Order: sequence, then structure tokens, then C-alpha cells
Amino acid sequence: MFIYKKDIPLQDLGDGVSRRVLAHGGAMMAVEVSFETGAIGPMHNHVHEQLTYVLSGRFKFTIGEETHEVSAGDTLYKKPYIMHGCVCLEKGVLLDTFTPQRQDFL
Repeated sequence: MFIYKKDIPLQDLGDGVSRRVLAHGGAMMAVEVSFETGAIGPMHNHVHEQLTYVLSGRFKFTIGEETHEVSAGDTLYKKPYIMHGCVCLEKGVLLDTFTPQRQDFL
């Protein structure tokens, strides 16, 4: 499967957050999420395992009881059902990988 960014619609989630669902199939998917400075990814949890790779920007992430600042090149792991969320400190983009796929995103 080849996915070209130019062919994927940008979904405006409001309040400075947008996403593109990238490649997906089988039991996994990749999603690009863009944040404006000050935008919030509210605390939530889900059944999926999730890896987040910071492509650009700076974020304050909370995973479970821990909160840390992360920036380009950093990676985060979120196990199923763990509460997590972020605040964007400097405009940036995250690359999320989920398994299984987030059917609610498709």
C-alpha cells in the first residue's frame, strides 16, 4: 500500500488540532496529528496500544501518573487503557501508530 499525503484530507478537529489518517490495514495504522501552540490533546484512554513519535515541536505529555516535556525525535509508548494527553508548547506534529486500528478514525 502506498499512501500519498497530497491525497489524504486533513481533518480539522477544532481548537488548533488536525489529523490525517495515513496507512492502515491488518492490525495497525499510522496517524499524523498537528497541533498549534497551546492546543490540548485532552486526557483519555482506549483499548489500543499506541506509539507516538514527535516529528516537530514541543509538548508536555502526561501518561498515567507521569508528566514530561518531549520534542522532535522523542518517542512515547501508551499501553491499552492508560490515561494520557498533552499540551502543545510549540507548534508541532506527532506521528501516532495504533494497534489494533482505530476504527473510530476511519
